[in-house]
Amino acid sequence: MQLQEINKSRYRKHLNWVIGVCIAALTVGSLGIAQVLILFFPDSDGSHFHWNLLGVVVTCIIIATILRRIKLHPFMVEVVYVWELKQTLNRITRKMPKLKKAAQQGNVNAMLAIHYSYAGSRQLWTLDDNTITMEDLAIWQAELDALAAQYQVTLDLSKYREEMLKAF
Repeated sequence: MQLQEINKSRYRKHLNWVIGVCIAALTVGSLGIAQVLILFFPDSDGSHFHWNLLGVVVTCIIIATILRRIKLHPFMVEVVYVWELKQTLNRITRKMPKLKKAAQQGNVNAMLAIHYSYAGSRQLWTLDDNTITMEDLAIWQAELDALAAQYQVTLDLSKYREEMLKAF
């Protein structure tokens, strides 16, 4: 996955719409399904937990199916991009201890993966207005840049491929 520039205000607007619609659909769908089930299959002791739970589960499945089908719609471009970026960054983060160790030993692919992680995190944190740890990120990036200079490595984001992580 290559990093892309996206419009922050459009992303936030579309994300808020998606979240709002999902919340409304979950509320209406789960209550509606549960009420229909309770109407047709009443419980003599008055506990309808299993019908309520089934309503939530069925509604979640329906919402997930709809989201999967509309993820290629132009309205969803930014939301899907950020979702995929978060998944990619999570895969890198899980391997970060091994990546940092390999980078210390001059492994170019490890340095590229870490560089991608830092650039992706910077973009993600900027989009989500989570700038608290940006100073730490700048320090980490400076340390990585020093390693790259030490081993004479050029860090180019376009050279990162997710397949590189398999070695770690």
